[in-house]
Amino acid sequence: MLVEQIMTRDVVTVNPHTPLIEALQLSRARRIRHFPVMQGQELVGIVSDRDMRDICPSILDPNWESAVRSLHIRDCMKRDVITVHPWDFIEDAAAEMFRQRVSCLPVVQDGKLVGILTERDILHTLIDMMGVLAPSSRIEVELPNRPGGLADVADILRARKVNACSVLVFPGDTPQTRRLVLRVQTMDPRHIIDDITAAGYRVIGPLRTGGRAG
Repeated sequence: MLVEQIMTRDVVTVNPHTPLIEALQLSRARRIRHFPVMQGQELVGIVSDRDMRDICPSILDPNWESAVRSLHIRDCMKRDVITVHPWDFIEDAAAEMFRQRVSCLPVVQDGKLVGILTERDILHTLIDMMGVLAPSSRIEVELPNRPGGLADVADILRARKVNACSVLVFPGDTPQTRRLVLRVQTMDPRHIIDDITAAGYRVIGPLRTGGRAG
C-alpha cells in the first residue's frame, strides 16, 4: 500500500507570518494537530499544536494576551522538515516516523505539497488491515520456521470455505518458530482450530473450552 492511498489530501496550511493566536484557534476549531508552513508554494516548515502551546506564556502572566498576540508561526515552527513521496510504501513511511520521532510527514511530489501523513492515518490503516473492524475471530498459531506451514493453514481455511480478513506473521518464542495471527470471517472458529491442531500445529489462542489446543 502506498502513502497516496491513505494520506490526508485536504491539507490546512499556515505561513510564517500567521499570528499564533489565529493558528491556535484554527487548531481547536478544526481539531488539527499539525500545520505545514508554506511560503507561497514552497514548504518551509512544520508546526504542531504542542509547538504552539509550548511557546505561549503562562496564562497567569498579566500581559498574556498582548504577549500571545505578538507571536507568529515563524517563532515556533520547525524548519528542517522530513517529507515523503506519495509513491512511498506506508511501512517505510511509518518506519521513518518512528526513527525520526515525528508524528506526521508532509507528502511532497515534484516540489509541491500534495498531502500529509499522520499517526492517525497509519493507525487507522493498521486497524483496517488487521480486520478488526469487521466481524471476525482471531486465531493464533505457532508454526515451525520453515516453508509450508502457512500454506497448510490456508488449505484448511479453503476446505472450510472461510475467508481470512488478515494474515500476520511475527517472530516466535524461539528462532525455530513463528507466530501466525489470523482473523477469519466466522464467529465460530472451533472447527478451524480443531483442523489446525489435527494438522500438527499448536494453536496458542483461543484455546478450546475444557481442553488444551496443541
